[in-house]
Amino acid sequence: MSTTNTSGRRKTAVARIYLSAGSGNIIVNGKDYKEYFPTLPLQYIVTQSVEVAGVAGNFDVKVNVNGGGVKGQAEAVRLAIAKALVELDPEVKPALRAKGLMTRDDRMVERKKPGRRKARRRFQFSKR
Repeated sequence: MSTTNTSGRRKTAVARIYLSAGSGNIIVNGKDYKEYFPTLPLQYIVTQSVEVAGVAGNFDVKVNVNGGGVKGQAEAVRLAIAKALVELDPEVKPALRAKGLMTRDDRMVERKKPGRRKARRRFQFSKR
């Protein structure tokens, strides 16, 4: 089996992954994913696609991720892994779609508008 590469995005984070047959190692930017994503919820997000597809421990994943924060990066990695698994085996797509792992969450931060303090925040108004 050759290497499959896909990408996933979330907010401003972009993850490029290389999936190959192996023993279940996930390397993110040269570190083990448990070191790169230190909290358990983030580690769960990263491994969620592999567990739902039922192929935990069958593939090695090498990830290059940049941009955004740690939560956005973890969700970008999750999407990229899900897309790669579907590319290898289309049979797992319904299970991944049922959990919402195949959909790219396109919500972004709204830009700041001129004359305002934030995107929608108005200045305080008082009638005197």
